[in-house]
Amino acid sequence: MVSYKELGLVNTKELFAQAVSGGYALPAYNFNNLEQLQAIIQACVETKSPVILQVSSGARKYANQTLLRYMAQGAVQYAKELGYAIPIVLHLDHGDTYELCQSCIEYGFSSVMIDGSHLAYDENVALTKKVVEYAHQHDVTVEGELGVLAGVEDEVSAETHTYTRPEEVEDFVRKTGVDSLAISIGTSHGAFKFKPGQEPQIRLDILAEIEKRIPGFPIVLHGSSSVPPEYVDLINKYGGKMEAAIGIPEEQLRAAAKSAVCKINIDSDGRLAMTAAVRKVFAEKPAEFDPRKYLGPARDLLKELYKHKNIEVLGSANKA
Repeated sequence: MVSYKELGLVNTKELFAQAVSGGYALPAYNFNNLEQLQAIIQACVETKSPVILQVSSGARKYANQTLLRYMAQGAVQYAKELGYAIPIVLHLDHGDTYELCQSCIEYGFSSVMIDGSHLAYDENVALTKKVVEYAHQHDVTVEGELGVLAGVEDEVSAETHTYTRPEEVEDFVRKTGVDSLAISIGTSHGAFKFKPGQEPQIRLDILAEIEKRIPGFPIVLHGSSSVPPEYVDLINKYGGKMEAAIGIPEEQLRAAAKSAVCKINIDSDGRLAMTAAVRKVFAEKPAEFDPRKYLGPARDLLKELYKHKNIEVLGSANKA
């Protein structure tokens, strides 16, 4: 058993309290490899933003749980070397079993999500409560979920939205003891969130009703990439096929971040930025075969994207 405190990490409790009172949201960026981690830490140090490093079940299989632990520990030291010791959370994204959450806690994660949203309500409550009881013994914070997001990301997929029912949130939070709640208000996983001609819109009215029922409680938005058209255009220009990729408008995310939403998950935008940069190098320099020469530009573009998100969308810059 490794405590996250030994790795220099923090849990989300204090950070969420500050975000709720300060009217901003913490960035929750997924990573699977070194370049993504470098970009996240560089962007957050340069903007003086706290950060939640997210690892999905798929990322854990891809990168190896032991390597991820040491990468997170290295990220803490790396931030100091870059000149600013930002608060860093290591969070399990979309944990789907008690055993997975338990394993992550034992490997040094400071925060876990248990996603029982696909289960019947009572089963979701029971599973979430079980994870909370174990996690809180180790001072690890827990995110639960009510409602189902459409779309596909890693091993999480659903055909259609099931919006969170505001009348259930008080009961769920009280019975489970969760520290934060992911809700479904129209955001979705992946890069194809809306159909062409459909106006991208998230249900801020549902968010407002939830906020009334559990005032001051930390709310989380998943599937909140904006799918910047400049990255989609670059990918398509250099041989990709990403027609009709549409995301959540940044102004709607800004509005959500000023309310009770204190954690916003962004993954697809980062994938798009890196892919665009790699495709550009391959198209312009077809003889290039040194991974540093194409992963370096991908990392640099990703850093600029995340700096923009912290400053212009989430409001987390200068909050570390």
